[in-house]
Amino acid sequence: MTILRSLVFYAVFYVGTVLLVILALASALLGRRAVRAVATFWSGFHRVCARWILGIRVEVKGAPDVQPALYAFRHESFFEAIDLPTLLSFPVIFAKKELFAIPGWGRVALMYGLLPVSRGEGATALRTMIKGARAMASTGRPLAIFPEGTRVPHGETAPLQSGFAGLYKLLGLPIVPVSIHTGAVYHRMWKRPGTVTYRFGEPIEPGLPREEMERRVAAAIMAGSDAG
Repeated sequence: MTILRSLVFYAVFYVGTVLLVILALASALLGRRAVRAVATFWSGFHRVCARWILGIRVEVKGAPDVQPALYAFRHESFFEAIDLPTLLSFPVIFAKKELFAIPGWGRVALMYGLLPVSRGEGATALRTMIKGARAMASTGRPLAIFPEGTRVPHGETAPLQSGFAGLYKLLGLPIVPVSIHTGAVYHRMWKRPGTVTYRFGEPIEPGLPREEMERRVAAAIMAGSDAG
């Protein structure tokens, strides 16, 4: 049954995704609001498919802070990456630069407000990213990042990327750490029914020493990661 559900999910969600990318490209002619509407619908469509095809429910503990902040998410699967426009209000999402090379999708992503993360390209790339993040934060949009830089199997740990500390220092925004529980049900090819849990932690004030900030973020995003 798990395999059958997963196959149906892949067929429905990814065919729908192709159609929505085409729609998003067309909507780009109408401006960012139209692109936002399509992206939000796509994210919500994914959650509906996960709920009614895969049997995956979503539970949110705590609430996003309303002030501009840098939301630091634990990253276990693609679920949370797709779910961000549903979970947060019009978030600015830091994403791997390689993703923007996807035909069609990359253009739409930039228009929505995703920011490319260029690993290994040094200070110039970081300055460009900071400039873009400041411009987006000035509009009041929340910033969302996966500080581990890549998906990490459920229950395992990974060091925070150095660029995350640079963002924290130069943006001067509080960090809201978010612990998740998605990998146990969604990470593998054959998805399992269960509950995806987000836990919003207490904001971490700006201006802390790097070591202290990283210690607190790492502890907070791992909190509850073994919960069912």
